[in-house]
Amino acid sequence: MALTLVEASKIAMGKDQVMLATIMELYARGSDITANLPFDSIGGAAEVFLREKLLPNVGFRKINAGYTEGTGKTDRITENLAIAGGDLDVDKFLVDTGGDNQRSIQEAMKIKALSLNIAKTVIKGSTITTPESFDGLQERMGTTTSDTCIKNTATAATCGALHLIRLDQLIDAVEDPTHLIMNKQMRRRLTVAARTAGVGGYITYDVDAFGRRVTKYNDLPILIADKDETNSDILPFEELGGCSAAGAGGLGYCTSIYCVSMQEDGLVGLQNGPMDVRDLGEIESKPVYRTRIEWYITISIRRPYAVARLSNISDLAVTP
Repeated sequence: MALTLVEASKIAMGKDQVMLATIMELYARGSDITANLPFDSIGGAAEVFLREKLLPNVGFRKINAGYTEGTGKTDRITENLAIAGGDLDVDKFLVDTGGDNQRSIQEAMKIKALSLNIAKTVIKGSTITTPESFDGLQERMGTTTSDTCIKNTATAATCGALHLIRLDQLIDAVEDPTHLIMNKQMRRRLTVAARTAGVGGYITYDVDAFGRRVTKYNDLPILIADKDETNSDILPFEELGGCSAAGAGGLGYCTSIYCVSMQEDGLVGLQNGPMDVRDLGEIESKPVYRTRIEWYITISIRRPYAVARLSNISDLAVTP
């Protein structure tokens, strides 16, 4: 069963139960995306499965007549795990003079950095530019306009103010949608639109597992793709193209909004065991204590209409 890391932290078992639960909670706190993405544990280095592509023929028949035979079509999907993590060294002097808390502080920062890095990779990851990583949603959606890759504007090579009718079209393109993903500015644009006569938009509020306020549009929680570990925007208004091959060049002031179905048969994270944090002790080459954080992960879109993208959005006031 796929569980979010917040849920998994509540049932962490074994001798390192407290430490493991703390690690998972720290990681989940780092990003809206990592807090809400459910993870499924798999054996081996990859998951191979058949994803529905085309349903078989069905219909009605006359008496004494037969049916037209037809079988469905599937795609064979292979999701290879990537190795994420890093080493962290804390000088022995700092530990001797400041206590073990010095290492705990640095380890918490390292876990937060990993959380932000993976949140960025879920959206923008590309094995073309970083072969040892995994492909994110933008790469998987491609550049061709389709029923799950939607342009906000009529012209492929332009960006424009978000149209609420296009946002609703995005939501309708996903089977059993659970969340929207966007940057903070677009969330602000939506909340302003909800207070503007003649524009509207159904905005409500809730709280998440950490007591933080969550904005909802049409009852779907809005997850913020904010900053990565280098303090760079994950979904800035800098996209060079959108859901159209014709718009792949010349643009540089657009962003996208994603609608996803984050659940076991939709968009999930895959892992081979939980995140591993190992104390390697003092290393021989220099007087530092080393901690190694490592995690074998990727993402998987298990059914065809679990993710959709709305591209070609500029930083302007929302329109109906």
